[in-house]
Amino acid sequence: MANLTLSIDDELLNRGRNYAQARGTSLNSLVRKLLADAVSTPDASVDSMIERLRQSSGDSKGVKISREELHRY
Repeated sequence: MANLTLSIDDELLNRGRNYAQARGTSLNSLVRKLLADAVSTPDASVDSMIERLRQSSGDSKGVKISREELHRY
């Protein structure tokens, strides 16, 4: 099994350890499970959106939308 080194804030580390301990596990096991869950569970809504984008024949005709406009709605 490979090792991984992460750089995280000290408070986040302490909170993570407390969270894991309260659940009867180690921080290492918790991170391993969270990562495994994140990469192994397909998100149907994201997959659906990507498929719709691939099938789209949209054309912005050069119209640019600012970040502020995009997040307004």
